Amino acid sequence: MMQTTYMDHAATSFPKPPLVGKRMKEYVDEVGANINRSVYGPAQQAGMVTLELRRLLCQLFHFDDPTHVVLTPGNTWGLNMLLHGALKQGDHCLVSSMEHNAVMRPLQQLAECGVTFDRVPCNSEGRLSPEDLEAMLRPNTRLVLLAHGSNVSGTIQDAAQIGKICAAHHIFFCLDAAQTAGHTPIDFQALGLSALSVPGHKGLMGPQGIGALLLRPDFAAQLTPWAAGGTGSASDLEVPPPYMPDRFEPGTPNLPGIYGWEAALSFLRDLTVEAVEAHDKELSARFLAGLEQIPGAVLLGPKGVQGRVGVFSLDFPGRDNGEVAFQLEDQFGILTRCGLHCAPSAHRTLGTFPRGTVRFSFGWFTTEEDVDRTLAAIAAVSAK
Repeated sequence: MMQTTYMDHAATSFPKPPLVGKRMKEYVDEVGANINRSVYGPAQQAGMVTLELRRLLCQLFHFDDPTHVVLTPGNTWGLNMLLHGALKQGDHCLVSSMEHNAVMRPLQQLAECGVTFDRVPCNSEGRLSPEDLEAMLRPNTRLVLLAHGSNVSGTIQDAAQIGKICAAHHIFFCLDAAQTAGHTPIDFQALGLSALSVPGHKGLMGPQGIGALLLRPDFAAQLTPWAAGGTGSASDLEVPPPYMPDRFEPGTPNLPGIYGWEAALSFLRDLTVEAVEAHDKELSARFLAGLEQIPGAVLLGPKGVQGRVGVFSLDFPGRDNGEVAFQLEDQFGILTRCGLHCAPSAHRTLGTFPRGTVRFSFGWFTTEEDVDRTLAAIAAVSAK
């Protein structure tokens, strides 16, 4: 059987740390109880694991209030909660031209309800100018929401500078950290964030189907719950509870996911995000140096390791990129993601719409051998 090389960590991390699956199985086989509904032993145990997960997220992102760490069914859900909860008729929102459809599709829905938005243009590397963003603010701009790192080019935006601009204009600033959480340090306070949305299954190395939304208290107070239902608390009321995090966590939580993600974050805490970032940069430098020797592959986005994460899009001029991706898997076992990556606006910015690109992305368990094997396969396919 052909050896495979997983190069799709921007979609989801694989493999997971060993304890992730074990802890999920432990919950299913040995605990099984729900939280917030009962006081017997297994329910209390599950509740403590959930609280520890919130605490780990606070520690990781320099956030000081576990009650304002809202657990979500994933990053897309969290971004919808932000957009639909914060924006009303007459409001204006600013995003970048590099956003994922998890932001653009909700905004297009909201546009039908009287919300307006603009895209701050980005350069050929996918990076916006904070000065351009500030110039596009309006009197009715309520929210700035940005992808911290691009899922197409790996480009990291200058969130700290944008946070200062938003603070000066008293505008809420929210960050989509789908590609940066777990790969580069994020300090909620230092960046001046109103909200941070993260998925559990990418750089944070947990399972799919869970994420988190960290909400600054003043911003949380302005949000209308996007979904409502039973919480096991304030059951005498037929309106959402007024307190956090229950107000934004209706229904039965993903407890197997909570157990798995708690294990993943414990692993990451001991490892440190700084170690992951250093690992990513070493592999990125190796990959970029190798690409310089392959004339048939054109790299989109930053050409160096600074200001990026380990996400790389390649275009193969004169070739069908889908065919290239198929050959990489079929002949060399290299697993990539081809197409528009749910980010048509980003590809328009980079000049690769509608053909898309072949994307390669690294994680903690990617090795130098993986990178070298991938480069050899790219060179072989490019030469055909």
